[in-house]
Amino acid sequence: MIAERHQKYVPAAGFVLGLLLVWQTFYAVRETEFVLVTQFGKPMYTVTSAGLHAKWFFQNATFFDQRLRVYNPRPSEFLTRDKKNLVIESYVAWRIENPQRFVETVGDPVAAEMRLHDIVWSGLSAALGTHDLEAIISPSAEAVKAGAMLDALASTTGRSALAEYGIRVVDVRIKRLNLPEQNKQSVYARMRAERERIARQYRAEGEEQALSIRADADRQRDEIVSAAYKEAEKTKGEGDAEATRVYSAAYSKNPRFYKLLRTLESYKKIFDDKTTAILSSDSELLKILMRGETAQ
Repeated sequence: MIAERHQKYVPAAGFVLGLLLVWQTFYAVRETEFVLVTQFGKPMYTVTSAGLHAKWFFQNATFFDQRLRVYNPRPSEFLTRDKKNLVIESYVAWRIENPQRFVETVGDPVAAEMRLHDIVWSGLSAALGTHDLEAIISPSAEAVKAGAMLDALASTTGRSALAEYGIRVVDVRIKRLNLPEQNKQSVYARMRAERERIARQYRAEGEEQALSIRADADRQRDEIVSAAYKEAEKTKGEGDAEATRVYSAAYSKNPRFYKLLRTLESYKKIFDDKTTAILSSDSELLKILMRGETAQ
């Protein structure tokens, strides 16, 4: 009876064992993953294509994310070529390139980031040591060489890390840059001096342009005034000539009337309502006032 009872569990045990074998044999790989198949701890091959794959049940499948990872090292202080200290906070974008070498050399992402920290720190220190502070911080965009320096650092670091640890450094960038307190004032002073120099240059150029504009305006004014004065004198001369011609024509027609009119105009200019005139009986003016004409 006991044997018959055990025989009832044999199919169930076989079914469970079959499920376990299937579970240990087949595995699914996502689009964002690598899979490293090992046998008793020894790497056998790498699977990079997504889908359902199979292996021997006694083999193990280790999954690795092949997407970009971002490592943020702690802020560190560096020295430039001109002996200026900088506190730099950077980040490193990296990914696993060779899972087999990665497992053999570092084993996991935490250990990989520790290696990356050393490599990037030394590379950044060497790169900053070959550049002056002005190449990192400058009012002039043309003087800043940080972008080219970081591109070269990412390329060099990527080749080194790939060869040794099976990872690839895609990019290295500065996230935040600061100055030690002892350097801030000197840098700010240089920046203020540079801005003041540029402001003085702009003011000098503006004053030069203003002088040029004023000189040109004065020249145009003198030309306009000269032309207007010339035209006025010409018009005045023509008017005087016309007046003389008219006077002459009027005088030739009636000399006595013309003489009387001119005399009255002169009196009008000489006398007003407050003028008192004492005239002798033989005065020409009195004769005009009394008789309306001058003596012949």
